[in-house]
Amino acid sequence: MGNSMTLTELKAKMPGIGSRLPVYGPALIEAMAAAHINTPLREAHFIAQIGHETNNLLWTEELASGAKYEGRRDLGNVHPGDGPRFKGRGFLQLTGRANYVAYGQSIGRDLEADPAAVSREPALCVGVATWFWTKHGLNALADEDDLVGITRRINGGTNGLPERKARLEVALTAVPHEVEA
Repeated sequence: MGNSMTLTELKAKMPGIGSRLPVYGPALIEAMAAAHINTPLREAHFIAQIGHETNNLLWTEELASGAKYEGRRDLGNVHPGDGPRFKGRGFLQLTGRANYVAYGQSIGRDLEADPAAVSREPALCVGVATWFWTKHGLNALADEDDLVGITRRINGGTNGLPERKARLEVALTAVPHEVEA
């Protein structure tokens, strides 16, 4: 299916990306292609969701302290301090010790020892998002144009649905223009 998106197309689909385009764009395009996020509908849904979750890739770490995750055994947070230590990071907010371990194992890296790497390293910020997207079958929902279903799987509810919908519309109707990268 489809060719890889270009930086110009990415900027058109996420116009607020600004100076973060050269930092994250190449890794994002490569990871999306590897995860088969490679049709206009899949690309638009993915970009709308990560754009909302990160304020156009500005936030790579959850703004809150992570204290609300303290003691959450369902997230694998079984040691004191796990909530803040394993708070949401990356473009789709990897959260909880168990998820850091699982993602780390999938890429052959010990993220339990250095969870902050997920917010520091562009490839990890992006990789977390495409890993989650794939693990939760979101290409199938994107193919059905199911914004609510995708939002529920990512967010657990419909938080920010109007903004996600607006971002989706921009990404679907974007016309690329020349871009300096």
